[in-house]
Amino acid sequence: MRNIIFFLMFSLSLVAQKVDYINLDQNIKDKRGLTKSLTLIDTRETGEIGILSPKGQPIEVKLANENLKDHIENWFNRDNKDRGSNDIVLMLEDLKIYNEQDEGEKHPYAKARLKISSFIKRNDRYYFINRFDNVIVSDPKRTVSAPNYLALQISDIITEFIKTSYLSSVSGNSIPENEIRNYDNYLKKNYSAFNLELKDGVYKSFRHFYYQEPDTGYFADKDKKGNVTGIKNTEGQSAALSDMYCYVDSGKAYRVTPSGFAEMHKDAKGFYIVSSRKKLLSNSNTSDGIIIGAIAAGGIGALVGGIIHSELNKGNVNGFGYRSPTEMNIYIDALSGAYVFEK
Repeated sequence: MRNIIFFLMFSLSLVAQKVDYINLDQNIKDKRGLTKSLTLIDTRETGEIGILSPKGQPIEVKLANENLKDHIENWFNRDNKDRGSNDIVLMLEDLKIYNEQDEGEKHPYAKARLKISSFIKRNDRYYFINRFDNVIVSDPKRTVSAPNYLALQISDIITEFIKTSYLSSVSGNSIPENEIRNYDNYLKKNYSAFNLELKDGVYKSFRHFYYQEPDTGYFADKDKKGNVTGIKNTEGQSAALSDMYCYVDSGKAYRVTPSGFAEMHKDAKGFYIVSSRKKLLSNSNTSDGIIIGAIAAGGIGALVGGIIHSELNKGNVNGFGYRSPTEMNIYIDALSGAYVFEK
């Protein structure tokens, strides 16, 4: 009898568990009418997103429609009556919500990890458009409900990611269909920065850096002690650092950041700097939400289907959520130029 009562109580507790939903229902109209279709490849190991327990109350975060592939297609069809010729494919690679205790912090933070990429598909080959690969942090001092806040942020990010994917330029290198799930390593093989010694010089864009094509009109200016104090053009005029990406001196790369030049290290995952959200985003004028304009990746590759060529690489700082002071390895996305915050 006791076991039956326990089972009933446990069942009731599961039924009573609160759920916050990620609603993907905002408008995703392609205003230029370039896109013909929007489809999804879901490579996640599991469809479960996660459970948080603010104030001891378990709250599960779920997609409002868990048949995400059909939902994405129907969502696009609902908002787009005028069609173009571009078939855009989204790849959802990661979507999790969890608590994590950062080093030096008194309390754990509720976080969401989201990785989503977009491609144009033509004749069984894919062309990379863009990628969002980051962790969103909820500030417990400013957020009433972390599960609800993170669910809303995920919805906003995916919505804006789709809309910027309509317009962004694409990689010039095609990916065969049988390599699409390995697209990252497939495309990196073409980048000289991963395979050769770095060339000294100034690079105005992340594309130029990864292809190792220094901008010849600029140089790193040094003081009498040999320290770099800024970047100048060949006429001796100081260049705006906001227009620069990095410089390489004696084979070492240094990324331009709001707090100065940060050395770029390299490991098996790629290039990274050691910094924090607070340092990198301290001079931003945006609100606490995501910096959506930064999602649009710069590109120098082929333009497919009339997509506008736009090099916005220097603004690719995907800042969102709580601007934590936690120091970490912040990787630089080789395909979009954006910072990848992993904590």
